[in-house]
Amino acid sequence: MILFGADRIAQFRGDFAGRVALLTAPSGRTSGNRSTIEVLKEHCDLRLLLAPEHGVRGDKAAGALFCDERDEDTGLPVRSLYTKSSKRLSPEILAEFDTLVYDIADVGCRYYTFISSLRYCIEDCAAAGKHLVVLDRPNPLGDRVEGGLMRREAMSFVGCYEMPVCYGLTCGELAVMINKEQNLSCDLKIVPCGGLSRDMTFRDWHKPWVMPSLGIPRFETALLYPGTCLIEGTNCSEGRGTADPFGMVGAPFIHAERFCRAFNDLALPGVTATPVYFTPTASKHQGVLCGGIHLHILDEAALRPVEQGVRLLSLLRDMYPADFHFLPPVREDGKPFISLLAGHREFESPGWDAGALLRRYAEESAQFRERKAPYEIYPKEDRKWT
Repeated sequence: MILFGADRIAQFRGDFAGRVALLTAPSGRTSGNRSTIEVLKEHCDLRLLLAPEHGVRGDKAAGALFCDERDEDTGLPVRSLYTKSSKRLSPEILAEFDTLVYDIADVGCRYYTFISSLRYCIEDCAAAGKHLVVLDRPNPLGDRVEGGLMRREAMSFVGCYEMPVCYGLTCGELAVMINKEQNLSCDLKIVPCGGLSRDMTFRDWHKPWVMPSLGIPRFETALLYPGTCLIEGTNCSEGRGTADPFGMVGAPFIHAERFCRAFNDLALPGVTATPVYFTPTASKHQGVLCGGIHLHILDEAALRPVEQGVRLLSLLRDMYPADFHFLPPVREDGKPFISLLAGHREFESPGWDAGALLRRYAEESAQFRERKAPYEIYPKEDRKWT
């Protein structure tokens, strides 16, 4: 039986000393489907809630900035870590707690901003001498490692650390890695999962899929997301505002049947596509009919979502050179969003080569797999940790 860190709060109650703050989201629940907020209130002096992107209750849209508020359910104050001015722990926030607890489900993908919030918390707690407790959770993608390493020049809140797109670590393991590699000396405690081996994926947990955000409604979405999220950096729809975000890709200029045949001719492992027409109700091309493809996973183990994403970009560029383009920077002095997602700036060159990129990705993924090994808490299946 798999246990989350949140299931073991009573067992580790001595680690929740003094005034406690909790950084969490709707996915912060025990394996028995109790809110971590409720459980912590029973075992410590919970004073404060901290809100990442999407908010503590998931009532904020993707990318929407928001201010401090009060939690209607508990009456606790909520401090926003997703404001226009800052996404860090301010001196005022740090003064309100002695111990910070982190409990958010992740998707095992570098783009997801929750791990950026985690890195900032490690740095800020280390600088302020605060105790940080990470309630560990399994990585739904298991030990999957894929993609190129994040380059420093492309770092942002959607890519905060030098790691591949799929990094094959739990949030607790990643926290230990950041703390050690950056020599932060944070007073860090990991409350580990129970019964977990590192090659397990969500399929092995036998728990409900609690959406980490509305854009990831199903586990299958999380599997596709490391590739199709790259479409967010283009003028095509990544399926937001449809019944299957990140499972559909399209644009008004795409002929669905023709594009689908070309995609399937790539014979990418573990996936196939059917042609689809859709009209997004939100986000890009809202209210406009789009042609495109609907992706279907045939073999989760064989699937290489990052490769799929790069091949999709290459196919769109080659088939629709007059219509397809990457989105310009949001700020005048900024970088294109595709560079922030990809973690490098090669896509800014018109002559980028998908094959060369993927070969580099494979080399860097192999290097990262060796680099992360010392920070792994959970063994392979043949020596299951308890």
